[in-house]
Amino acid sequence: MTAPRVLPASPIHPLDLGGRTALVTGAAGGIGRACVLRLAATGAKVRAVDRDAEGLEALAERARGLGGTVEPHVLDLTDLDAAEHAAAGTDVLVNNAGLQLVRPIEEFPPDVFHTVLTVMLEAPFRLIRGALPHMYGQGWGRIVNVSSVHGLRASAYKSAYVAAKHGLEGLSKTTALEGAPYGVTSNCVNPAYVRTPLVEQQIADQARAHGIPEERVLSEVLLQDSAVKRLIEPEEVAEAVAYLCGPQASFVTGTSLVLDGGWTAH
Repeated sequence: MTAPRVLPASPIHPLDLGGRTALVTGAAGGIGRACVLRLAATGAKVRAVDRDAEGLEALAERARGLGGTVEPHVLDLTDLDAAEHAAAGTDVLVNNAGLQLVRPIEEFPPDVFHTVLTVMLEAPFRLIRGALPHMYGQGWGRIVNVSSVHGLRASAYKSAYVAAKHGLEGLSKTTALEGAPYGVTSNCVNPAYVRTPLVEQQIADQARAHGIPEERVLSEVLLQDSAVKRLIEPEEVAEAVAYLCGPQASFVTGTSLVLDGGWTAH
C-alpha cells in the first residue's frame, strides 16, 4: 500500500496589502470600522465610506495613530451613481453598510423596504460594477460582502433585511463566476448577531414585535438559535474579511463564510 503523501507545512506570513486600495462601506462604526482598521494594518490605503462625517474623521485619526492610511469619503449610498464612481480603482471592496427595521410585513413601511434594498443590494451591485474594470485589468481583486446568517435563514419581522441579504448572496455568487477568469474572488461573510449599534438599536423593536420585555430579547430572540450564547465582536468579523483577502484564500470564491455560533447547524 502506498503511504499517504505528506505535504510540507506552509510558512505563515502576515497579510500584506501594501500598495492596494480597499473600500469599505458603513465604515464609521461596528463591523465596518473594524474592517477599516484591520485592512489599514495590512498596509492598504482604505477608502472609508459612510454618511457620518464625524465618525469617519475619528476613524481616520485612529488609523493614523496606528500607522495606517484611511481616506474618509462621505457618501449616502442611495446616490447610486456616486457609489459606483467611488469604487473605481479599488483592489479590495467590502460591502458592509446596512440598516434594519423590525416590523410585521403588513406594518412594514414600503419606503423603508425600498431604502433597505437600495442600500444593501442595489448599492453593492453598483459598487461591484464600478470596481470590476480595474480588478479585471490587473488580474486581481477581492470582493467581500458582509452578509448575515439572515442571508441563509429567515427570521420573522425582518422582510426587507432578509430579502436584501438573500439577494446579496446571489449577487456575490454571480460575481464569483464572472470574476474567476480574471483573478477576482467574491465571497460572503455571514455573522449572527454582532455587538454593534445596529443590533443594540433593534432591541426595543424586537421586544415590541415579539411581545416580551426588552431584557429578554437577547436570550429569547437574538441568541435563541445560536449554540454559542454570546454576541460576536466586530473584530472577529473583520478577521474573516481579512482572511478572504489573503493569498491562502485565493481558491475560495462564490461561498459564504459562516460565523453563526452553530445557528445553521440545526
